Amino acid sequence: MTTSLSRKVSFAALIMMASVLASRVIGLLREMVIAHLGGAAGEVDAYNVAFVIPEILNHVVASGFLSITFIPIFSQYLAASREDEGWEVFSIIFSVFGALLALLVAAAWWWAPELVALVAPGLTDPGHRAAAIRMTRIIMPAQLCFFGGGLLMAVQFAKEQFTLPALAPLLYNLGIILGGVLLYRWLGMEGFAWGVLAGALAGNLLVQYAGARRVGLRLRWHFTLTHPDLKRYVLLTLPLMVGMTMTFSTEFFTRFFGSFLPEGSIAALNYGLRVMLILVGFFGQAAGVASYPYLARLIAEGRLAEMNRLLNDTLRRYIALVIPVATLMMVLSREVIRLLFQRGRFDQQATALTAEVLVFLLIGAFAFAAQTVVVRGYYATQNTLFPTIVGTLAVLASVPLYWLGTTQLGIHGLALAVSVSAILQSGLLYLLWNRRSGNRESRLVYLLFGKLLLLSAVVGAMSWGVKTVLLRFLDPAGLLDSLLMCLIIGAIFTGLFVAAGHALRVQEVISAAKQLGRKLKVGSRREG
Repeated sequence: MTTSLSRKVSFAALIMMASVLASRVIGLLREMVIAHLGGAAGEVDAYNVAFVIPEILNHVVASGFLSITFIPIFSQYLAASREDEGWEVFSIIFSVFGALLALLVAAAWWWAPELVALVAPGLTDPGHRAAAIRMTRIIMPAQLCFFGGGLLMAVQFAKEQFTLPALAPLLYNLGIILGGVLLYRWLGMEGFAWGVLAGALAGNLLVQYAGARRVGLRLRWHFTLTHPDLKRYVLLTLPLMVGMTMTFSTEFFTRFFGSFLPEGSIAALNYGLRVMLILVGFFGQAAGVASYPYLARLIAEGRLAEMNRLLNDTLRRYIALVIPVATLMMVLSREVIRLLFQRGRFDQQATALTAEVLVFLLIGAFAFAAQTVVVRGYYATQNTLFPTIVGTLAVLASVPLYWLGTTQLGIHGLALAVSVSAILQSGLLYLLWNRRSGNRESRLVYLLFGKLLLLSAVVGAMSWGVKTVLLRFLDPAGLLDSLLMCLIIGAIFTGLFVAAGHALRVQEVISAAKQLGRKLKVGSRREG
């Protein structure tokens, strides 16, 4: 049974990984368009600040956690063949929390000037602050689409339908790109803000409504406040509403503390963060989303040992890949940023700054990826309070790190604080989960991480040495030479990593190399 579930998780993860990869690619294209048109300037800082208040609203009603908190409730009705009652609870939550969010959106729209001054006190330029206020008001209504779409995607996940939910981030990012490209000439960065609203409406609401209808959606306006499962949902969701998550705190602190740094710092941090999160999204987020319904099912059936095995297996198979890839990207950080962004208003100075920021952010990439999986172990047991308390305490403990890093090391210190905070949070959550659940096989995960860290550090240092030699023959500022550098160092790093993996008998590296070799043989036979 566990093998069957693992296969289902792998298949679901494939769908989500394809979605996340496509989303990250389009998201990267979005950032490339923003960098080309806006560079790393104050107007781009204002655009990034405009997301803070909407994201706080999104956090307050836990829109990003709807799948996590609603799936266990809805799944129990499905398992008991009481689907009609499940749709009734769906309608109640949709109506009550949708109305609450609408009121909060209206209030935040009205008080946008005061709220922007509160969350970005260092943004003192009058023009940039006015732009941030306007774009905040444009983006604000998109939170209604995220909330409605979150619930509509949750019921699709509960019925093991992943395809249409996988389209949501693709359409969202496409909307932002089109809005910016079509409207920038007349509206500047506000064109991207209108694209945010259009993308959220199309990808997160309209398409998901169609998907929910395909799985039997039964929605009606129902404002009953006494239903026991509404109370249960509130109890599950309340800790997430008031707590500080890793992603939310990272986005908030980089903009809050970044507002005190020189113009363009928030933009550079955002570009670096988006590149780092490609790894997190592809390996960690996809695995976490795909495995969660199966983790919840194993817990519901009282099979904790099998659930831990699946959790550990997910971590080992997906998250550990982040470490070597992140190391390679550290070695090639300047070349990567140059190839991705250096065009239009994004000049060499912006490339150098963003590349330096990216190195510090990549230090914590594995922790961001691990957290997306580990936290779902808690959520599968319908325990949202404990991880939220732990995460919030870890975030609060990190505030001095953010302050110290920003004041002493500037933008580099702020980026380093992001990584240290992520490592602290994910490491503490996994350690406590293992103790609470008796997860004895976690030692294998720790052992693998230790081997990969050592392996990546050694191979990364060797690759850096080769790069310094190649820089004598290649133009460090040339796009073609940067591409050639990436290809050469990438091939050398991969070869050295696989060889060292065999030497240290790291089974995951050996298995991956064998699978790649078999695929290459099959491909060569077909060509022959």
